[in-house]
Amino acid sequence: MRHPLSRPAARLAPLLAGLALAAPLAASAAPDLDDWGAVRDAARGQNVYWNAWGGDTRTNGYIAWVAQRMAERHGVEVVHVKLDDTGTAVSRVVAEKAAGNVDEGSIDLIWINGENFAAMRERELLYGPFAEALPNFALTRPEANPEVVTDFTLPTEGYESPWGKAQITFYYDSRELRGDSDELRGDGEGVAEPPGSIEALLDWARAHPGRFTYPRIPDFTGSTFLKQALIALTDRREALYAPVEESDFAAVTAPLWEYLDALHPHLWRDGRQFPDSGPALRGLMGDGELALAFTFYPSEPAAAVADFELPESTRSYVLDDGTLGNVHFVAIPFNSPHKAGALVLANFLLSPEAQAHKQDLTVWGDRTVLDVAHLDEATRSLFAIDAENPAMLAPEALHKTLAEPHPSWMTALQAAWQARYTAR
Repeated sequence: MRHPLSRPAARLAPLLAGLALAAPLAASAAPDLDDWGAVRDAARGQNVYWNAWGGDTRTNGYIAWVAQRMAERHGVEVVHVKLDDTGTAVSRVVAEKAAGNVDEGSIDLIWINGENFAAMRERELLYGPFAEALPNFALTRPEANPEVVTDFTLPTEGYESPWGKAQITFYYDSRELRGDSDELRGDGEGVAEPPGSIEALLDWARAHPGRFTYPRIPDFTGSTFLKQALIALTDRREALYAPVEESDFAAVTAPLWEYLDALHPHLWRDGRQFPDSGPALRGLMGDGELALAFTFYPSEPAAAVADFELPESTRSYVLDDGTLGNVHFVAIPFNSPHKAGALVLANFLLSPEAQAHKQDLTVWGDRTVLDVAHLDEATRSLFAIDAENPAMLAPEALHKTLAEPHPSWMTALQAAWQARYTAR
């Protein structure tokens, strides 16, 4: 996800530094993970406060459905604490630990990954390991799918549970492509074939000014675009998979800033303004202001077509050399007072029922983390892709997945982008 928004780790630095001076504290009591029946019994009657991004109606609707099922099946009340910045939740846990609150935290589950996971794990702010104890975790087949146990190059070591997959996917309105239809833009120009690479995107933007943009940093989708571009442009790609402080940041990123300096004047509103988020970007496509956009959720364009937010002429594709992808996770803070309920919720999120419902285009369209090929035939049928939707990306198109850089790179890129462009 959308994917959870990321707060630059630098803004957490004062609180994180304070934790280094605090004496070690015992975490709140946890259920016996070897007795899942006891975990379920302990969860009944608990209120689970799930801090998760709340910036998209489909995501919010899915979480509301999860809450209903959890109440019906397990007697657990799930409260969606809607965030526009996952770092807000991280800061809260940091502050609680610094204040000595080790038993009565305000957060039971967080939708999290990347630099926020790295920061919390480093400061021992997470409960675990727990993921392998979830009965449904085995359905991900981690031995064959290492992405479900790796977060931005870092092993999760059981401190996160996967629940969805994301990969950059571009989409466009095929009515505007030359040769695809007689219907052109009002100016009669039409839009050329969509670009198959980051380099080609610059040429395309020059030829079609104002018809592409990306979300303002530090929005997660916008930040992911920076990483996609950097991977394509730098000649020091290996540096991206180690902590940023081990590299010459200026040298590694110089091609990116040169590229963005050239791209920005040709963006929507001349690069002087940026949409706030991925959903806002989708809205510009729906309004016809853009001819080309991208998302971190491969099924989002098809879901938007099904929901009449985008025209049926919408088509999806990935860049020729692949696009950045990752898995998103949920984690339990060390001081959650309702760990049993959080565990049962994390396990439900991995159930075939919940995963298939989430993948449904009329619900959200977020791809499953389960290894569908190894499910029984009846269960596999729940995950059938709607091939009739013309905006649906073929599953084989996602085989070229680029790995996420080390989490420290996102924080550094966000800070550098803001310093370079927000003052203009």
